[in-house]
Formats: sequence, C-alpha cells, structure tokens
Amino acid sequence: MRAEIVAVGTELLLGQIANTNAAWISDRLAEIGVDVLRHQVVGDNADRIEEAIATAVARSDVVVVMGGLGPTQDDITRPALARVAGAELVRRPEIERELRERFRVRGREMPESNLAQADVPDGARYIAPRRGTAPGLILDVGSTRVYALPGVPAEMREMAEGAVLPELAERGGPAALVSRTLRCYGLAESRIAELLDDLFRGSSNPTVAYLAGGGEVHVRLTAKADIRSEAEAMLEPFEHAVRRELGDHVYGIDDETLERVVGRLLTDRGMTLACAESLTGGGLGERITAVPGASAYFLGSAVTYSLASKRSILGVSEVTLEWPGPVSPECAAEMAAGARRAFGADVAVSLTGVAGPDAHGGAEAGQVWIGLDAEDRSHQHAFRWPFDRDLVRRFSELAALDLVRRHLLGMPLPD
Repeated sequence: MRAEIVAVGTELLLGQIANTNAAWISDRLAEIGVDVLRHQVVGDNADRIEEAIATAVARSDVVVVMGGLGPTQDDITRPALARVAGAELVRRPEIERELRERFRVRGREMPESNLAQADVPDGARYIAPRRGTAPGLILDVGSTRVYALPGVPAEMREMAEGAVLPELAERGGPAALVSRTLRCYGLAESRIAELLDDLFRGSSNPTVAYLAGGGEVHVRLTAKADIRSEAEAMLEPFEHAVRRELGDHVYGIDDETLERVVGRLLTDRGMTLACAESLTGGGLGERITAVPGASAYFLGSAVTYSLASKRSILGVSEVTLEWPGPVSPECAAEMAAGARRAFGADVAVSLTGVAGPDAHGGAEAGQVWIGLDAEDRSHQHAFRWPFDRDLVRRFSELAALDLVRRHLLGMPLPD
C-alpha cells in the first residue's frame, strides 16, 4: 500500500516549527507495512493545497493530510479537500452540537467561526476529537483514501492511533516492516557505500540505506514480510553480512549512542573513567553524564582550558607547554595521565586542540590531539577537522569516546 504525507502550514515552510508530525506518522505507518513514498509541505494557500492533495491522490493508495482544520481564516484544508473530491461541504448538526457543548462546559462563548469545523465534504466520515475542537476527516477520492487530521501533534496522534492506523492495518492485511539501524564511527558514508555496494544492488528485500550526520553514519536495514517474525528472520542474515563488511566500525544499534556503549562496557568490566578537556570545555563530560547511571563509572572531568590549569591541575610539564606546546601528543599524554592520577580512574581520556576559527599557539584551526591513559597503555591520536568551531568540538568528543570503546574491547587503536 503506497502512502503520501501532505503537511499544511506556512510556518513549516518558514522554518518556524519542525515537521515532526510527518516523521511520527511515517514511522507508525511503516510499522504496519504501509510504504510512505513521498512527503509534501505546502503553505496556507487554497490553490496550492488543492494541487498538493490532487497530486498525492493521483499517485497513492493512501494520503494523510495534516493541518489546516482549525477555525481561522488560514485553515483551508477542508474546502480544498472538498474541491479535490468534487463534493459540497455539508454542515453536520451533531458536530455543531458537540462544539457548542464543549464551549459551554468550559464556560466560554463559542465564536461563530468555529462552526466551520462542523462542515464535512459530502460522503466523508469524520473522526470526533477528544482533544481540541477540529474533527478529522476520512474521504475516498476514487480508489484513494484520504485522511485529514489536525496539525496539533497531540490531536493528530490521538486520531491516528484511534482511527487511522487500525483502519489501515485491517485494510492492508497482514504486513510488517522491520528496520534496524547500525551506528558506525570511523568510516565515511562514501566508503561504507563502497563496502556494501554488492548488498545494496543485490537485495530489494531487505534493503540498505545510509544517513550521515554528527560525525557518524547510520546504516538502516529494512525487511518487509507478512508478519513481524518473518521480517526479523529475513533481517538477521542480512545484518550479519553488513557487519562482516563494516567490522569494528559498527559500535551500536538503533538508539545506542557512543556514550551509552562506553558506559555499558565500563559497567560490565567494573572500571571507571575520567576526562581532561581543553577545547571541548566540558562537552565530553556532559555527553557521558547524559546517560542514566553514569555516576557508577564516571569520576569526573578536569576542564583545563588555560596553560596554567593544565600545569597546576594535571601536572603537564612546563617544558611540554613551551615546546612542543599544548596541541601536541606529549601534552595529550600528560593530560590523560594527570586526569587518571587526579581522579584515581582506571582509564582517562584527554582532548587538546584548536576549535577555531583561528589558529592558536602554533596549531591550525581544527587540529586536535586525543590521549588515552590506562594501567597498561598510553596512546595519542591526532585529527585535523575541516569544520566550524562547534563541529570540531562535537567530532572530537566522538573520537575520544570511540578511542575509549576500542581500548575497552581490546581492539587496535588508530594510528
């Protein structure tokens, strides 16, 4: 069953609010085996709304329209849908009574403009709201079923879960779409695509797709079958094949972040971690402590932004700070060793570098050294990030966490 989402609202086009409704309904439709092929976003213009709905109806089995069902002048989805269907708007007295009762119970006088919400295209069904005042609409246009839902997220989700999703699940018959996301660090999206090219081209079910962002790449695997257990059985060998190609660059699945994975590894081994941060200014510690239960393994982070604090708190030598300087493998090593000593941790990781935008202390913007110190290992690793200040900091935090992950798993550390 092919579906299309049409989101209505000029505020979406202006970027004033994010289109979270489309993401939510797409995810829920996928769970019941409905293939969402397209998203449209259209502003509060009658002709363009009508055009968007008509286009979606012509190429889809199901269209979900969200927004524009309120009582104000810019809420014009209802008449646009009626024109697409070639139907007249008919005022439903039972909806009018319900609207008046809602306002009476609240002790408020109902504006006459609210009566527009009692208008339903002839032949359509409506979904009575429990929240808000805007009924949803269900209308068949030819062989395509159109659902029009309010744009307020809570109201939209209520109607989708109560009426739309159950109806589509029954109409579509048994179907399940199962997705799993492998989270990868240390390989570019283009390199991952090269490694998985045979799998990408050789399989239409399951499928593989890529999403790069935030310093890592997510590889989404999806299988479709009549029932969930069959889809999961199809996905299992496919996932193993992908993992064989990507190796230890796969660090987690679905919502597992690097900080969660590192926290689990530390907990499993009964080990503790400390940090020494310069350019990240406490950002690495913030990531680590965002994980519930981090107090069991994280002892603290020394934010030593100045040369004086590196020397006095972490014991970095004056010789090192003068030459080769604070952005060097020697400084990263001494910072990590100092943090492990100061906090009494099993493992410590350090970050020192220049976030930019300008060069500093003889180092170019984006130059970063990461150090790791443990009882049996001292390791330093350099990066040169060609990004803006914020991305240099965020990417450096991920690199530090991955270094700790690799150490805890006994993997080779990067050169």
